[in-house]
Amino acid sequence: MARRLACEAGIIPAVLGSASVPLDLGRRSRYHSEHQRIAMFLRDRGCRAEGCDRTIGLHAHHQQHWVDGGHTNLDDGASLCAWHHTLIHDPTYQTTYLPTGKIRFHRRT
Repeated sequence: MARRLACEAGIIPAVLGSASVPLDLGRRSRYHSEHQRIAMFLRDRGCRAEGCDRTIGLHAHHQQHWVDGGHTNLDDGASLCAWHHTLIHDPTYQTTYLPTGKIRFHRRT
């Protein structure tokens, strides 16, 4: 009930980390905040694409696309280099989220 009322009132739900840093912005914000990206990059230690060793210039990606109901939080976020972020949105590639946390890319035939 409280969540529904907050939603109707336009209140942004947020889960805070240490020092009151927001780490979960729900669905109200599409883009990951600076603090979320830092936490995500520290957790992932580089691009999550299988076999990729890039560790700089990373993008924050929603594993479930935001327009399809994905949330702007760390659980739904993945660090990807610019190349793999492009591939993940390319319909000629299929992606598989592996139990290890890595993402595997397959070119559709």
